[in-house]
Amino acid sequence: MAAHPGARGTARPATNHPHPATSEVPTVLAGATVVLPTGPVENGQVTIDSTRITGVAPENAPVIDVTGHYVLPGFVDIHNHGGGGASFTSGSVEDILKGIHTHRLHGTTTLVASTVTGDMDFLTERAGLLSELAEQGEIAGIHFEGPFISPCRKGAHSEELLRDPDPAEVRKLIDAARGRAKMVTLATELPGGIDSVRLLAEHGVIAAIGHTDATYEQTVEAIDAGATVATHLFNAMPPLGHRSPGPIAALLEDDRITIELIDDGTHLHPAALQLAFHRAGADRVAFITDAMDAAGFGDGRYWLGPLEVEVADGVARLVAGGSIAGSTLTLDRAFKRAVTVDGLSVEDAVRALSATPARLLGMDDRIGSLEPGKDADLVLLDADYDLKGVMRRGEWVVGPQLR
Repeated sequence: MAAHPGARGTARPATNHPHPATSEVPTVLAGATVVLPTGPVENGQVTIDSTRITGVAPENAPVIDVTGHYVLPGFVDIHNHGGGGASFTSGSVEDILKGIHTHRLHGTTTLVASTVTGDMDFLTERAGLLSELAEQGEIAGIHFEGPFISPCRKGAHSEELLRDPDPAEVRKLIDAARGRAKMVTLATELPGGIDSVRLLAEHGVIAAIGHTDATYEQTVEAIDAGATVATHLFNAMPPLGHRSPGPIAALLEDDRITIELIDDGTHLHPAALQLAFHRAGADRVAFITDAMDAAGFGDGRYWLGPLEVEVADGVARLVAGGSIAGSTLTLDRAFKRAVTVDGLSVEDAVRALSATPARLLGMDDRIGSLEPGKDADLVLLDADYDLKGVMRRGEWVVGPQLR
């Protein structure tokens, strides 16, 4: 089967995605269960004034009756490689915009674009391109996943392109991102790893521990040096052992660490997810997609960096070797699974999909919750937790679909 067109960055015509103009008069969404930081409020209302949420609805403001629905804050994805057939690592600008729009259609109103391992010249070039999209407000920043990771836990990364985390090369990447680098995933036990963590912390970039073969003690050292995120906990790291607990125990037990979890039913057994979620709590968990090109697009063959991927029944695996190669998850599906399969409360799922990642990015003054003054980013779900509307900065991306 041939790879999908555009999967390696082949230019495709720009796709127009018209949205209704932002309303010049305040609009009220009324009658829904509104999920606020303090918990769900039945028969609540949200007032949107231009691009913001406001606390007061003017007299005679238009009302949209959303009775029987949930209104949630827009989802925030801090780890996402693409979607809609498009790759953030190798696609053209038009491809990247298509991938971003694909995830917006599924409720992700804020997205950090993740790259995969490549040679340094290529990654610095991509950093420049993605930083322009961040400056335009299309993405919230850049996450570099690789090349500073362990060959023992490389997952769907090209071993030939891996390298130790030399602080000078880490600095080269963050400089190329022009202040838009949000996170770098490293195997901190490698030579230069601890110094690179300190460098990242000094520059306000999140140091994430992942694709690592570290011991428990080495992981504690990295956390003490300034690492604050566990990249897709459990995946691409040694398993939890009773004599050799490895990185999982160190990452779970430390309140300074935010835990990424991929809740797609493939990356984690439900019991592992429950263990992590209930040990860390909703304020320390960020549900992510780790999505690749096939998210929102379909089965077939794709490219993840230089590696070919087969997607069958929604599960992405490398053609050579069969390793899991990212996911095809969207965050609306992650929310529904968290509530209906994993048994999480709606408010805890909202924290893990919106508030916690927003706070991690330092953007919780603008996004992550439905509060006056924040961006009018919201998701409308029906009683079965199926998506029926998405608003971003006061514009409907989807819907509202109320019948």
